[in-house]
Amino acid sequence: MKICCIGSGYVGLVAGTCLADMGNDVICVDSNKSKIDNLKNGIIPIYEPGLKDMLERNARVRRITFTTNIKDGIQKSDVIFIGVGTPSDHNNCADISAIISVAESIGKYMNGYKVIVNKSTAPVGTLEKIGKVVKSFQKKAIRFDLASNPEFMREGEAIKDFTNPDRIVIGVQGEKAKKIMESIYNGISRTDKPIMFTDIRSAELIKYASNAMLATRISFMNELAQLCEKVGGDIKEIAKGTGLDSRIGPRFLQAGIGYGGSCFPKDVNALIQIMNENGIDAKILTAVNEVNEQQKRSLFEKIQILVPKMKNKKIAIWGLAFKPKTDDMRDAPSITLIKQLQEAGAQINAFDPEAMDNAKTIFRGIKYYDDPYSAVKNCDALVIVTEWNEFRDLDLKKVKRLLKCPNIVDGRNIYEPKDMKELGFHYLCVGR
Repeated sequence: MKICCIGSGYVGLVAGTCLADMGNDVICVDSNKSKIDNLKNGIIPIYEPGLKDMLERNARVRRITFTTNIKDGIQKSDVIFIGVGTPSDHNNCADISAIISVAESIGKYMNGYKVIVNKSTAPVGTLEKIGKVVKSFQKKAIRFDLASNPEFMREGEAIKDFTNPDRIVIGVQGEKAKKIMESIYNGISRTDKPIMFTDIRSAELIKYASNAMLATRISFMNELAQLCEKVGGDIKEIAKGTGLDSRIGPRFLQAGIGYGGSCFPKDVNALIQIMNENGIDAKILTAVNEVNEQQKRSLFEKIQILVPKMKNKKIAIWGLAFKPKTDDMRDAPSITLIKQLQEAGAQINAFDPEAMDNAKTIFRGIKYYDDPYSAVKNCDALVIVTEWNEFRDLDLKKVKRLLKCPNIVDGRNIYEPKDMKELGFHYLCVGR
């Protein structure tokens, strides 16, 4: 299959690379010339385990190429995937202007039948808008079909999620487009992980519903963690006991300092706006959002217990990205925390295995270190913000020696309170 992926950010680049690895001829298009030049030279704009090797392998045999020429990409392809950004606007609605711009180009340049597939997360009804725009920009009527194919890739696990998905959701109208989409994904569909064909609007809503449900589970456990801290109880034990119920399951029940990233905050806010625009009071999702913002701020209060006078005190931060296995800083809880600490007059030493370059574009006045041990030297407290695996097995006796005061605030519950007490730390975590 000849495929064009328009947008070479996280969604478009991962999808394009995986589609090429499945044997398709893929053209990745992006308007950012610098990004395309870098991709041609094997320089990837994001950190995603396994992506660089897969991309280089397919680029060598020319199964994947990169260009800024959107006309060329459209005319040489049978299927066009739209994977551009849909950031929140000032009203917390998804901004689909980039999608509409792509639709205009498709209408202007298409030279034969195409299947136009939207993979960007966008409000219900967006695909129908794409169809209207494409038709309005055609010089002569050329047939095309539309499909909604939401992505469910987790940052840090994107290759696995694309090639071995829980499900493949495709909203489609027309038997021809259905067969083409089926042929693209046949190689990775399984009996127990089927392609789910549905109507277009349901497909658009499934993505929002999935992310909103996961965000709800996180905020629910974070609110219970607050109760544990008041009345006693261990939120990890509660999560385990709750997750053993087959109706609930164990995933996304871990308390911490809130969710971040490019999907959950944006999609929850967008779904709230969609519901409000349709006369529905989004009580549950509004509460989910409020609990998450409160949870992001809660870690500062724990630090104050151990370091009451923050001015000119050194605080070490382990982990800046919103989650491990990514360099993504979008809506990361570390942003809220570090701003609080700086406003209180604290000095920040920071370490993250991948996100420090991106963090430097956000923060001022922070010292960055090449390893976690250097970051904690002579600090008044260590705060764990992102649960990178390498933090779990470090020499904690060495950490204690390096710290000026043996204070640790663990925002991700990666250590056991009993063990930390035995090691002589003043240790606070979440809901335990």
